[in-house]
Amino acid sequence: MEEVQRIAARIVNNVEQVIVGKRRIVELVLVALLCRGHVLIEDVPGTGKTMLAKSIARSIGSSFKRIQCTPDLLPGDVTGVSIFNQQTREFEFRPGPIMAQIVLADEINRATPKTQSALLEAMEERQITVDGVTHALPQPFIVLATQNPIEYEGTFPLPEAQLDRFLLRVHLGYADRLDEIAILKRQREGHPLETLPTVVDMNDLLHLQEVIKQVHVDDLIVEYIVALTTATRDHGDVYLGASTRGALALYRAAQAWAALNGRDFVTPDDVKVLAQPVLSHRLIVSPAARVRNVTAQTIIDEVLAAVPVPGARAGRRFERMAAG
Repeated sequence: MEEVQRIAARIVNNVEQVIVGKRRIVELVLVALLCRGHVLIEDVPGTGKTMLAKSIARSIGSSFKRIQCTPDLLPGDVTGVSIFNQQTREFEFRPGPIMAQIVLADEINRATPKTQSALLEAMEERQITVDGVTHALPQPFIVLATQNPIEYEGTFPLPEAQLDRFLLRVHLGYADRLDEIAILKRQREGHPLETLPTVVDMNDLLHLQEVIKQVHVDDLIVEYIVALTTATRDHGDVYLGASTRGALALYRAAQAWAALNGRDFVTPDDVKVLAQPVLSHRLIVSPAARVRNVTAQTIIDEVLAAVPVPGARAGRRFERMAAG
């Protein structure tokens, strides 16, 4: 897995020229890219959500489109439309912004449910259907959606079915004092995104997406993942727990995380690191628990503390794997 670690480090270091002090977040987005998953970036305006998406796209040399979600956005504005050509006397498909390798759905919760649903087929099936004709999306295809968790006026909360389509949910947060000073200095004469180079060939990325599937996941780790997702369903403060899709997402993400760290096997720590970003947005906290200010993040922490990790037998296996 040294190849995966080397190429991933190249991408992360390149993106850090623009996104300062958020290496863990960049690595998580890269995990989603390697897993062919989608990312929900939830944060206040001005923290670099759009720049993160553009930097990733520029680093891997992919096509990039931005969808500015508003209440008057129509499904056809996302997927594209068929237009009648009077010269050829035939309908021609004019693709929408969804026909790109990296798509930024900015403020996705401001789009109406009808328009949000237009993204469901694209995110899950990697295809769109317009006027009964199916069009395949380019590869790789990843949706980076953003939403503001503070401003709820004029928004349409994402339904559970659509939240479940996102592999990860991440929070950028404000830069700390030293990082913010560095950002100001870097943009003294221009934005670093303007000169950001492409550091990875697209074929290399597609190759890595296949390589991470070979990362070994021990049966005890599989049981641990299932135990975590089951515990979210049985928790007293949870109205709706993590689905089987959530367990599979945690499985795939753990494979990618292990590969990013140069290992060809998954450890319990890999699963623990990814539990919050993979599972928290899939939980619905009960109304009574919300009154007590219980959050999905708190529940995930409780589940991680309560579910026993694989024991000594698994530890010996990991030691033998690490030794070669």
